[in-house]
Amino acid sequence: MYYQAIRRLVFTDCSCATDASKTYEDLFEKLDTNKDGKVDVAELRAGLTSMGITFRKGAAQKIISSGDKDKDLGLDFEEFSKYLKDHEKKLRLTFKSLDKNNDGRIDHMEVRQSLADLGMDINQEEAKKILQSIDVDGTMTVDWNEWKAHFLFNPATNLQEIIRYWKHSTVLDIGDSLTIPDEFTEEEKTTGIWWKQLSAGAMAGAVSRTGTAPLDRMKVFMQVHSTKSNKISLVGGFKQMLKEGGAASLWRGNGINVLKIAPETAIKFMAYEQYKKLLSSDRGKIRTHERFIAGSLAGATAQTAIYPMEVMKTRLTLRKTGQYTGMFDCAKKILQKEGVKAFYKGYLPNILGIIPYAGIDLAVYESLKNAWLANYAKDSANPGILVLLGCGTMSSTCGQLTSYPLALIRTRMQAAASIEGAEQMSMNRMVKKIVEKEGFFGLYRGILPNFMKVIPAVSISYVVYEYMRSGLGIQK
Repeated sequence: MYYQAIRRLVFTDCSCATDASKTYEDLFEKLDTNKDGKVDVAELRAGLTSMGITFRKGAAQKIISSGDKDKDLGLDFEEFSKYLKDHEKKLRLTFKSLDKNNDGRIDHMEVRQSLADLGMDINQEEAKKILQSIDVDGTMTVDWNEWKAHFLFNPATNLQEIIRYWKHSTVLDIGDSLTIPDEFTEEEKTTGIWWKQLSAGAMAGAVSRTGTAPLDRMKVFMQVHSTKSNKISLVGGFKQMLKEGGAASLWRGNGINVLKIAPETAIKFMAYEQYKKLLSSDRGKIRTHERFIAGSLAGATAQTAIYPMEVMKTRLTLRKTGQYTGMFDCAKKILQKEGVKAFYKGYLPNILGIIPYAGIDLAVYESLKNAWLANYAKDSANPGILVLLGCGTMSSTCGQLTSYPLALIRTRMQAAASIEGAEQMSMNRMVKKIVEKEGFFGLYRGILPNFMKVIPAVSISYVVYEYMRSGLGIQK
């Protein structure tokens, strides 16, 4: 039988890197029929078919496209072996996640259990059919060699585990909503788990923002009122707030800050899914740059829709005792005194801030994630709590650091109309004035309380997310 011969020749477990390279070299020589030193789509398709290896429609083109770094419409040996090594590593992770009892084989019960973890209930017969499509030796179990032989030339393997475990913006909330939305597996979408995860994330964000509200108010207070000639320290700022409005005043603006989580999350998620469909060049697979563009556009869409709430949040945070009786009174007074246009003050720096924040956050998070998967993922793609929190905290902090000057400009523009004698300025003029009077670091007023709230915000949001996930019946 062709298949057994191929398994012995190509897919045997290698005890060392030299044997693996020799194996790849033998396969490359078999596929490179015209001996020009590279394998093109036609050669790959014809070679795999002649060896009896089944693959999905369009798989040969996807393999060449994903591995062809120099864009010469073919894979040389280096590109060919790199594709196989990288893809095999991902397959090993998936195999390990399915092999629940770690006996080196997958049976129908493990298939059912893994799909149940993803929210899909199938019966015993359906699980056996899945196994039969991969099982070669008729044992009704699948070992590593069978798994690898079946999927090695299938570039569309859906690595659900990595997507499932490496949630970022859904799990962690540090007070800003400019991160790229998380990916959800198809199973999570079709079974409705996605909305439970978003709901758990929204609740975690609400508790986290409430817990760190005093530091957030201090940040806004320092952004607007602190200058080179009127320096406000952390302790001095809190004393002023407590003297003016008591302990309750430390939570001013928190109500609307929490209230805007739900509409912003829903709009961003729905917009992100639509932008992905429009931008994705390869159906069902989105590249990093496409994800960045789709995520940035989704963030801009959500921010545009809820931006009046952002303006109100700033005004309510900075209000003096008795200035407003609540959210509705604040909205009514802004509308009467300043008109509809006031609800979009600072809109431009806010939208521009999405690009550096989302870009740096995504780049740092993906780099840390890929580094961990490449160097430490042996039996599972699950990074554990500390790695996940560390990667998320570091990437979000880097994103905040790059976009902070724009956030400060936005806040000052939002607050300007409510401060007596304050001059109404454009974004460019305000940047120029701050740099002239206070220097470059004047654009980073309030950065200390902003960074101080990161660790407690991340910790609170993660703990609440886990409790909510358990309460909503979402399995790990």
